[in-house]
Parts: sequence; C-alpha cells; structure tokens
Amino acid sequence: MTKEDAGSWVRPTGSWASSAANRTSMQGNRSRDTKPELAIRKLLHAAGLRYRVDRSPLKGVRRRADIIFGPAKVAVFVDGCFWHGCPEHFVPPKTNPGYWDGKIGGNRERDRATDALLTAAGWSVLRYWEHESPEDCARRIADEVAARRPGPTAR
Repeated sequence: MTKEDAGSWVRPTGSWASSAANRTSMQGNRSRDTKPELAIRKLLHAAGLRYRVDRSPLKGVRRRADIIFGPAKVAVFVDGCFWHGCPEHFVPPKTNPGYWDGKIGGNRERDRATDALLTAAGWSVLRYWEHESPEDCARRIADEVAARRPGPTAR
C-alpha cells in the first residue's frame, strides 16, 4: 500500500495522556469485543449468519473491520462515539486539545480512506455508531449480506 492509498492521515505527536490516571483509563479501552459489537454479533449469529471478527478484508492492508462476511464482501465497522467523532455525542476533551484534535481528525480521515479502499476493491462498507440500536444494525447488515450473497447458479 502506498502513502496515497492510506490517505493523508499522520499520527499526531506529543503526549497523548494528560495524567497517569487518564493513561491507565484509556489503555483499558477495548479495540474489539465492545458491548455494541457483541450485541450486534449476537443478533447476527441468532439469525443464522456466520462471520469473521476483527479481520482485514484486504490482504496486505492494515485495516481491520469489526465484522466481515467474506463471500458477500461486506465489511462492518461499529465506531465509538468518542474515538470516531460522532456528530451527535462527541465532546472534545478540555485537556490536551491539540493532541485530541489531531487524533480524532486522523481517525476520521483513516475511516474515509478505509471506506474508499474497500469500496474500490468491491466491498460493501457498513458503518454504525455505538449508540445505534443493535437490532436495527443487525437487520440492515443481514439485508446487505443477503443482497450480496451469490445466488444459486443456473444449470
């Protein structure tokens, strides 16, 4: 992957935690198996859908989707309101604002670049916010997977 493929995202520099307590708290944040992800996955599994978790849809590209349906080429991301800058719920931290502006902005840019890479490779990209109803998300995911699954071949 070239720099152009990755977008213009650059990791911000400087201290990322304003205190040792904040650092410990943030290190405890999960990157996978969050409550919203688990709720959606439970509903998808109950509906009979099988999927892979925390995998890269594209070989050689360091971008991981929360849930992937390989044969249907559907990649699902469940974005946290804080880490991805939800327009409804994101409240910028008051401490170390320069770091957080760059961090959240970089996450947003990387999300858009990931969407573009996957779409160009023929994947359907579905993004949901952590505050969205798991039932609604699971229904929309199931509909997209069903629409993209290869049908039976004519003989």
